[in-house]
Amino acid sequence: MSEFKQTFNSSLGKKLIMALTGLFLCTFLIVHLGGNLLLFKNDDGFGFNVYANFLTHFPPIEVIAYLLYLCIIVHSLYALILTVKNRRARPVGYAVVNKAPATWQSKNMGLLGAVLLFFIIVHMKDFWFNYKFTNNVAFKEYRTDLATNTTTSADYTPTSPDFEHSVSTENNVEIVRVKDLHARVVQSFNNLWYVILYVIAMGAVSFHLLHGFQSAFRTLGWVHRKYTPIVEFVGTWLFAVIIPVGFAAMPLVYYFTNH
Repeated sequence: MSEFKQTFNSSLGKKLIMALTGLFLCTFLIVHLGGNLLLFKNDDGFGFNVYANFLTHFPPIEVIAYLLYLCIIVHSLYALILTVKNRRARPVGYAVVNKAPATWQSKNMGLLGAVLLFFIIVHMKDFWFNYKFTNNVAFKEYRTDLATNTTTSADYTPTSPDFEHSVSTENNVEIVRVKDLHARVVQSFNNLWYVILYVIAMGAVSFHLLHGFQSAFRTLGWVHRKYTPIVEFVGTWLFAVIIPVGFAAMPLVYYFTNH
């Protein structure tokens, strides 16, 4: 046990934890983007609100969510520890030392991480915290005619303060009542400063993952001449281009559509 503890208290151990938590967060980004693409459906938030309700009421997903929050904290804490230690010693990133010239993003991972942490705090307070722990999110009722598959929506006021969500069927009409997180999204994405912060954060995500994804594989020792080009391709195009652009498109589309 002492050897295990000593290993993970060493610089290499911290780098391994950074790599593993970072890759877990990368996996989350793929899932999160897929769910958030429901914002582009022209259904008055029906798909997105049902998705948000599922994420916050399905126990296995909630367990994964709290594991995610723990990974964010651990990743940020170890990044801070390693950044301070490296600045005191020599400017080395958290990956295994590479003889290639250091890129801008590799030399500024601390700055990029700080921008992302600030954004995550603001983002979670605005959406997750308000959704879970306050009464700042209204409710929506969706009625779907099962014969024609036509859905209509209206504001809904619960009769009980403990109401969370409900699904029922009356006269061949499915009635879904859920919190209207979509309205909160519309409100936030109508704020120019929030849109600017969001886009800047996605730029930070791009540069952070451009270095971090590939660096995590090198830290774990998963380097092979056959597979490394695939890792570099995925790290560049999926995590540094497609995912940040996908996220950044949401506030931009909502803002310019409503102005």
